[in-house]
Amino acid sequence: RSHVTVGSLIRVVSFLTCVFDRHAVGEAHEAAAPVRRPAAPASAQAHRGAALREEAEPLFDSSRCFVDHRRVKVVAGSGGNGASSFHSEPRKEWGGPDGGNGGAGGDIIIKVDRQVRSLSSVSPVYHGKDGEAGSSQNCFGRNASPTYIAVPVGTLVKEEGRALADLSQHGQLYTVAYGGAGGKGNRFFLSNENRAPLTATPGEKGQERVVQLELRTMAHAALVGFPNAGKSSLLRAISNARPAVAAYPFTTLKPHVGIVTYRDHQQLAVADIPGLIPGAHLNRGLGVSFLRHIERCRLLLFVLDMSSAEPWEQLQQLCFELDQYNPQLSHRPRAIVANKMDLPEARRNLEALRSRVHQTVIPVSALTGHNTAQLILHLREMYDSYPQNS
Repeated sequence: RSHVTVGSLIRVVSFLTCVFDRHAVGEAHEAAAPVRRPAAPASAQAHRGAALREEAEPLFDSSRCFVDHRRVKVVAGSGGNGASSFHSEPRKEWGGPDGGNGGAGGDIIIKVDRQVRSLSSVSPVYHGKDGEAGSSQNCFGRNASPTYIAVPVGTLVKEEGRALADLSQHGQLYTVAYGGAGGKGNRFFLSNENRAPLTATPGEKGQERVVQLELRTMAHAALVGFPNAGKSSLLRAISNARPAVAAYPFTTLKPHVGIVTYRDHQQLAVADIPGLIPGAHLNRGLGVSFLRHIERCRLLLFVLDMSSAEPWEQLQQLCFELDQYNPQLSHRPRAIVANKMDLPEARRNLEALRSRVHQTVIPVSALTGHNTAQLILHLREMYDSYPQNS
């Protein structure tokens, strides 16, 4: 008989354990090792890199675009909860309640900033900061700081079609949502009838509302006309503005404001309103978005393309669109700017236009600068004769 000792069994088990451990470690290294694959062609790598860049970059960056209306939801901060606690001190058994009140929630305030040009930086949702809760030893919670929304000059705040505020001055403030009041601690409820109150109230919720922000350009005069009438070229000729100019219509997609400076240091702002189309008052195209900017302008300059077959029909159509949008616009001082007088056909249409209208007709050429000085002087005469508070 062969006798198996305990020591030999221990040696066999140790040997098998080492073998299994080495095998497991080898499999782990194989699983962790990277799989070598054939390299992709250079064109495929470039295509994959472009796809990754498209996924990383947004397809539309609203901060680079002109935005003149925005729907914003504002939720003011809630108040902090009141504390319920009792004073604890050695050799003072009846310390009494010492729970402090909670802090007030933060308001949401709209602030006018002249450095802001459009509503593109306004977020769709704003949440105010919550107030801090009260604590023991009669410590009140800190009031939350307000949240500011920066908007440009000329912003109109509306709620369900009703105007709430007209922000037309730099630094003007409007509180659009108020924060909730802080809760009361049990110290507040101490009375002769109740010397040990346990009641503590929570903070109130902040005000929540949805408002519409509309930007309307602030200017003294507006250049109104159909696309490709030469409004942008005319603004470049009479002011320091430099809007884009091209030989195709709808070059101007946002209002531009130029400053006309006179010798007595008086400055007048002239706005280049993007071209209107027939049916603009019915919101065809972007009609209403452009027409709302005219409401802020005190003077109207109708720019007509005199090279067209019948430029007086353009004037009739423009007046019809303004009257249908807002009848009050027809009572404002206006003048007719006959543009593109450097073309031969424009000279033939000038006399026909003057015989059909009763307003002042100023022939100019924005391309050559002909007669732009007369337009600047007539604009000043209209400004001086029009009441400031109208």
